[in-house]
Amino acid sequence: MALSYWCVLLACLLPIVAAGVAKWGTFSRSVREGGFDNEDPRAWLARQSGRRARANAAQANSFEALPLFIAAVLTAQQLQVQQELIDGLALAFVLLRVVYILLYVTNRAAARTLVWSAGLAVSIALMVSPMWA
Repeated sequence: MALSYWCVLLACLLPIVAAGVAKWGTFSRSVREGGFDNEDPRAWLARQSGRRARANAAQANSFEALPLFIAAVLTAQQLQVQQELIDGLALAFVLLRVVYILLYVTNRAAARTLVWSAGLAVSIALMVSPMWA
């Protein structure tokens, strides 16, 4: 299986990682003590602030980035773009998204925006790569 398909899987798992970061360290506390509320997780996440709120926002943004990336990989594959190019761009996207999540959680907004822009550019490059072939 091509590396780009593994990258699609990894990109699909990144929102779950970001959600885990938002919830990390809260499972051992009761809901009354501010611990994670699995009966109403969205409301619990909406009440968070700081690192937890940023991790939750990174989760949402990671889901939002998926459709274009997945469509771009599949389009490039279907139109038989050189596999090394598809794989390289797909890997770059995943690495950029990992960095994006780290920058979001650590509150580095300017760098985060640059990395987000680079990730978008990679998805667009994948989408238009059939024109280069």
